[in-house]
Amino acid sequence: MERVLVAGANGTTGKQIVKLLKESQYFEPVAMVRKGAQMEQFKKDNIETVLGDLENDLSHTTKNIDKVLFAAGSGGKNVVGVDQEGAKNLIKQSSKDNVKKFVMLSSMGADEPEQAEELKDYLIAKHNADEYLKQSNLKYTIVRPGSLTNDKATGTISIAEKLNRRGEITRADVAQTLVRSLHDDAPVNQTFEILSGNTLIGEALDTINTHK
Repeated sequence: MERVLVAGANGTTGKQIVKLLKESQYFEPVAMVRKGAQMEQFKKDNIETVLGDLENDLSHTTKNIDKVLFAAGSGGKNVVGVDQEGAKNLIKQSSKDNVKKFVMLSSMGADEPEQAEELKDYLIAKHNADEYLKQSNLKYTIVRPGSLTNDKATGTISIAEKLNRRGEITRADVAQTLVRSLHDDAPVNQTFEILSGNTLIGEALDTINTHK
């Protein structure tokens, strides 16, 4: 089983990602949290945890890690420190430790942040982090969902490198897409957008794969 470091494990989407990884027969989650108090919830479920602050030294977090899934965010409080520089810090460390794949939870609009009417600073930070990842030596997948909702998973999505429309998607479906993107047969060195839709997640990712 591959060990997957989840940055942002304590977040709303992060918790769902960790749960999916725990249930998977392929992956073993390592939940990265910023505060000691956040570790207990994972430990009681026998999930390995590691303390790591994206703004500080992360050299201990990527040892013996096969893949990394970045789902952290500052919630708009520190977009440069966390969403941009924090992501770059973890990318740099992952590269040093020869991590096999880095899956990034980005955002729709991160390709053209200057056109955004709102959340511009956030989208610029995400854009810069995505570009840094693309220029690293890591294999990557960058997933850009629309607005996140807390509805139940549907297991289906719409996907394209550019969907050219706005919309919503459940966090549960985003979490499933991210976990599916960790697989070796999932798109590599690809960036795509997702919204709620009618195509099964696995099939949707296969359509991106054929665009290589």
